[in-house]
Amino acid sequence: MSSFAKQIPKSVKEVRLHFCQTSGHSAGVRKFIQSTYPSIKSSNPDLKFLIREASDISPRAFVRFERGAESQTPLADLSESQVSTELGRLINSQTVGKA
Repeated sequence: MSSFAKQIPKSVKEVRLHFCQTSGHSAGVRKFIQSTYPSIKSSNPDLKFLIREASDISPRAFVRFERGAESQTPLADLSESQVSTELGRLINSQTVGKA
């Protein structure tokens, strides 16, 4: 299970993953979704966790916070565990120090 799956703060309103269904650059993102998505949704049933597949795009993660603030990071050529680490970093980027 992802280290942040049970600890996503309420200030996170949406997590969006964009990736290619067939590209090798997106392999880690696809594995992450297959293994981690169920635990994230069961721990955070009200969180919007959007999965967007498109041909020939570079994989990216977007996190939308309260008041519309949004952060993103590239996920190209990352392993499943690296995707998890990057998502955790992205989620914590705007929530550090907030209750």
